[in-house]
This record gives sequence, C-alpha cells and structure tokens, in this order.
Amino acid sequence: MGLRLDSGLGEMNRVLGGGIMKGSVALIAGEPGIGKSTLMLQLAAGIKSEGRVLYISGEESPEQIRLRADRLGVRDSRIEVFSETELSALLRACEKLKPIVVILDSIQTVHSEDIGSVPGTVNQIKLCAQELIDWAKSHGAALFLVGHVTKEGYIAGPKVIEHMVDTVLYFDSGSAEIRILHCAKNRFGSVDEIGIFEMGEEGLEQVENPAAVFLSQRVGEQPPGVAVAPVYEGSRILLVEIQSLVVPAKGGVSRVFSERIDSARVSRMAAVLEKHLKVRLSDQDIYVNVGGGIRISEVGVDLPLCLSLYSARINQPIPPLTAIVGEISLAAEVHPVGHLDRRIRAVQEMGFSRFISPSPKEQKLQFPEFCFPVSSLVEAARTGFQT
Repeated sequence: MGLRLDSGLGEMNRVLGGGIMKGSVALIAGEPGIGKSTLMLQLAAGIKSEGRVLYISGEESPEQIRLRADRLGVRDSRIEVFSETELSALLRACEKLKPIVVILDSIQTVHSEDIGSVPGTVNQIKLCAQELIDWAKSHGAALFLVGHVTKEGYIAGPKVIEHMVDTVLYFDSGSAEIRILHCAKNRFGSVDEIGIFEMGEEGLEQVENPAAVFLSQRVGEQPPGVAVAPVYEGSRILLVEIQSLVVPAKGGVSRVFSERIDSARVSRMAAVLEKHLKVRLSDQDIYVNVGGGIRISEVGVDLPLCLSLYSARINQPIPPLTAIVGEISLAAEVHPVGHLDRRIRAVQEMGFSRFISPSPKEQKLQFPEFCFPVSSLVEAARTGFQT
C-alpha cells in the first residue's frame, strides 16, 4: 500500500505534495464564508479509498451538513457525520469507526471536561489538538483540523498549534469567485505550489488551466500603471496583472501601500527607478496591487513592477499585448530568470505579441521574433514604451 491517499482533488494533491499522507495532520485556515467547509466536504467525498471518513462538525448540525451535501451532489456512504464538541466523545467515535481520514470543523469548538475553561481558550485548543493528533498518528489516520483566522489574517489560537501539525494550509479569496489554496508549512512536500478553485453553484470547481485566470477581462484600452508578467508559481506559469498607482504624497511624507507584493521590494524598485530613470517617486504615495488577489514573491516580478510604476508615474500605458519578466539589480541591470522557455510558451499561447525579458541563461534557447531581450532597466523602458 502507498503512503499517500488520492484526495480526488488534483489541486489539493498538488498543494499537499502528491496526495494525503497517511498519519499526517493538516491545519487549514481561512476567513469565515470563504468555503473551508465546502472544500472539506468535497475532499471527504473525493478520497480514493474504501476506508471510512469521519466528518466531525462542532459548528453545524447534521441537517445543515446534509443540505450542503445535497447542494454539492455528495452521495457517499463512507462519510460518517458526527456533530459533537466534547473531546472524549470524539475519541470514542474515532476508536469505534477506525476512519482513514478525520475532518474536524473546527478545532476552536472542541473542549475537554478535564479543563474547566470554555472552548476556544489556549489550554483547551492545545490539549484537544494534542489528543486528536496522538490518536491520528498512532492509528495511521490523516487528520484535517479546520481553524479560524483573525482579522489580521493569522490563524486564531496559540501559535504552538502550527508547530504541532505537519501541514499548514491557507484558503484565500482572489477576485470574484476565485479561491486560492496555498501552503505555509509542509513536512511531506514543497510549500511553493498553489491550488486554484472557482466557487460555483455546485461548490468548488478546480481550475485546471489557470494561466490566464488572474488577467483582467478589460474592454477598451489598457490604462497606465498596468503590466502583465508570467510568474512561476510551484510548477506552473501564471500570467498576472501588476497594477500601480502613483499620486502626490499628503503632508510631505510618502508611503507605500502593497499587500500582494512585498512593500520592501516595491520601495527598492522605486529607488532604482528614481536613480536610473530620473523619475521622482520620493514625494509620491505608491499603491501596488496584483489582479486576482494572488501574492507574488518571485524575483521575476521586478522588471514588470518597475515598468508598471514608471507607466503610472508618466501617465503613459504600456502597449497592449505586452508581457514582461526579469530580475532587477540595484545597478538597474536586468538579470536572467529561471524557466524562461516555459514563460515564452505561456505568453505565446495566450496571444501576446511582445515579450520583454532578460537574455536566456541557456545559450541554445532561441528567442522567437516577438521576444525583446534587454540588459538594463533603461533599455527595458525604452523598449517597453515603443508603439
């Protein structure tokens, strides 16, 4: 028998590193209403195994879960639903059913009578989580703990819970109905992969080809401050739209507002622009966003970020159907990025007519005619704004 179970959800398998590891414990967190319970119920129904799945709900009644299951079209006799919050009752149910997967929604609702405090307190969460983890590890069952998040976006409860589990997953919302599953910790795989879903009338649907899912469906001309970049996320190339707005600072103190790209990176690129392209940004407020709500951390976003800021500052749009990628040094040199051949193919398949990038690392890689290799930020700006 293999060490992993097929979850039935390819995007979930991708994020977990190839499937559900037997005896592993995963903590999944997200904002209220994001679709965590829907994802867990679809996971329970999709597992490719004959063993039982125990779905424990401390927040919903069996009737409410049945209504959701009917809406999702879930009909699976392997799923045992147990609506209970007392720890010893949960452990007895686990011993009786011997499930291969246990889903607890949510860990903040469980309590033990051995502790006099109310559910959700630090001691309650730590004790209940440890007891359930011990049971799962000793019986080789996979355990999924659903957790709440604070308004700052962190998992509610003691930080030690994240150290106790094998995997920490975050379920976030992108634009419209897009949902993004990403991994902050994984003892059995990479943390670089993301899973992309779309919330529909019948639950979460996997986005199998997400290359352009984060691009805006714009009618009319492209506005200033917008640049398209092919970024490498996990094992896939995604085309994302970087949006910048530059306005005079109020009170003489400039600020950077950026959630999807690290604000320190934005400040660094603004300084490089001011030094080498002679555009004044130190007296401007800078706002940066990534269309679709995805967070970008790879170095290849440097050049498109720079040209997006430059476009916003001079109030001139980048020509349409232009894609950009490249790493920028403090000396305004454009450095090579990895997987350039795959980025070229992704851009070409999406119908872009111009691709500005560094020269390839691999000498054997031949650039198509629509590619424009550049070696400096000055050259990239000159190339980028040619019509």
